[in-house]
Amino acid sequence: MRAALYDRYGGPEVLHEGTVARPGTGPGDVLVRVHAASVNGGELLGRAGGVRLATGLLDRGFPKRTGNDFAGEVVEVGSGASGFAPGERVWGALPRTFGSMAEFVAVSPRQLALAPAGTDLVEAAALPVVGTTAVTALRDRARLAPGERLLVRGASGGVGSVAVQLGRAYGAHVTALAGAEHLDFVRELGADEAFDYADTGAADLPPFDVVLDTVGTGMPAYRRRLTGNGRMVTITFDSGRMLASLSYVAASAVFGSRRVRFFSGNPKHELFAELTRLTESGAVRPVVDRILPLAEIAEAHRALEAGGIRGKVVVSMAGPDA
Repeated sequence: MRAALYDRYGGPEVLHEGTVARPGTGPGDVLVRVHAASVNGGELLGRAGGVRLATGLLDRGFPKRTGNDFAGEVVEVGSGASGFAPGERVWGALPRTFGSMAEFVAVSPRQLALAPAGTDLVEAAALPVVGTTAVTALRDRARLAPGERLLVRGASGGVGSVAVQLGRAYGAHVTALAGAEHLDFVRELGADEAFDYADTGAADLPPFDVVLDTVGTGMPAYRRRLTGNGRMVTITFDSGRMLASLSYVAASAVFGSRRVRFFSGNPKHELFAELTRLTESGAVRPVVDRILPLAEIAEAHRALEAGGIRGKVVVSMAGPDA
C-alpha cells in the first residue's frame, strides 16, 4: 500500500510517498481504509528528530512513518473486535504513534468512533486530534462554565479554531488572539472579540476565567491575566526555552492558586464519540486550510511549518486516478 515515509531526520524534503505492507487484521483490530489524514505539530517534531532523546530505546530505524489521526471506512473487523461493521464511516487516531498517512490502518475499536453523518470524510480528517484536544482542554481540564470569559491564543490554528467554536457552544464569552489577517475568520467561528497578537499584549487584555494557550511563549504574562479562580491550560511549550517552560508549569502547581495545566493527548472512543456529537449538532465544524494528495506530503509539512494556517492541512489518500 502507499504511505508517507522518510529515510532520515530533517526538513520536509525528507518526506516522500513510498510503499509498505498492508496491515493485517489481527484479533481485536479494525482495518480502516483511510480517506484522509491531517498534519499535526507532533509529526513535524518527530520528522525533524526532535523526540530522539525520548524514543531512542524504541527507535526501530528507517524508513519511518508519519500521520496520527484519520477518517475512513471500515474494511474488516478482526475476531474479538466489536462495535463496528464493514462499510461504516469512522474517524480516530493511532495510540501515541505515527503511521496514519497510508491507505490502510489497523487499530483497536477503542481508538475509533463513527464519523459524523453528513460530513465529507476528507474534511472530517481535520478534526480528530485537534477536536479531542480542545474538548479535553476546555471541558475536562479547565471545566469551562457558561458565562465565563475565555481567551484563546493561536485562535486561527488547528486546536484554536476548534476551541473558539467550543467556547461559544459552552456558553463562554470568547476572546481570540490571532494574526491580523485572521481576525474576521475567528469572529466568524464564534469569537466575541478578536485581537491581533502583534499589537495586543497580555497587559492590554482584561482578566479571564480560562486561558487556552496553543502558542507556548510568554506564559507568565498570560497567567497574570487570570481571575482569582482562573485556570490556564497549555498544549505546547516554548521550543526555544523548553526546560524553563516545563519548570514554570511544574512550579505553578505548587505556588499560587492559578495553576497552569498541561496534558499530552491520547484520545479514546468516548472523546471521538463526543466530537462526533458536537459536529453533528453543528457546534463544531472542520476547518480545512488546504487539501493535498499523498504525493505532496512534503509540501503539507512545509505549509504547517511555515505558519499562518487556518485550521488544518489535510492529506488525501485518493489514488492518482481518483
